[in-house]
Amino acid sequence: MKVQKLVLHTDIILEHLISNSIEVSVMRLVMQKYFCYTTVFNAIEVFSIAKTATERTAAEDAMSVLKILGLNAKSAPNYAPLFNGKNLRRMNPLVAGLCLESKLPILTRQLSEFRKVHGLTVITPNDIL
Repeated sequence: MKVQKLVLHTDIILEHLISNSIEVSVMRLVMQKYFCYTTVFNAIEVFSIAKTATERTAAEDAMSVLKILGLNAKSAPNYAPLFNGKNLRRMNPLVAGLCLESKLPILTRQLSEFRKVHGLTVITPNDIL
């Protein structure tokens, strides 16, 4: 049996961190069915939002249950076309590049951020839950 894999985007992780304890988070639900990753760029975004010690601890706990995808210099040429000469305003092109390089789909509610990335499979929570 092949284990299905997903990359969780920042929005899914943040939703989990701020979710009401009565409500089951999408992150928790997909982790029951999929082997879940995130990227170092998503982790940076999550930690940049965490301001208190409690928030940082919650972010660390969330990251500890995910495999984190990184980047190396030999991959840089593969990422350049994702920027099309534009300034890097957000990390989403880097996130998309890691997903493409790893051949993994991304789970997000932010379809518009990834819709134009050729070859990237973008999944919403509604697609799998």
